[in-house]
Amino acid sequence: MKGTNLGEFEELVLLTIAALLEEAYSVSICDEIQKVSGREVKLSVVHAVLNRLEKKGFVNSHLGEPTSERGGRRKRFFTVTHAGKVALTKIKEQRDQLWSVIPEFKLNFI
Repeated sequence: MKGTNLGEFEELVLLTIAALLEEAYSVSICDEIQKVSGREVKLSVVHAVLNRLEKKGFVNSHLGEPTSERGGRRKRFFTVTHAGKVALTKIKEQRDQLWSVIPEFKLNFI
């Protein structure tokens, strides 16, 4: 199927959704990626990636209940689909295979 490969940031977002379980919504995803990676993440970029992942069939979304903390607005929560789990597993296996064939090396620091 066309467009089912994952880019590096798509993979990071998908892994974050899997890690956050029921608390995976756009702001919590941004916060977790920033916490883990130390890189600044724009909410608009995460929204674009979430839309792509949903179109690819790797995530599903649903609206939560309105909350007073958000002025009655509802959060859109994301979950990893079976296809998303398969894609993540495949990527991990590929990375593990490549790491296993790298000869030991030492980093020399000056």
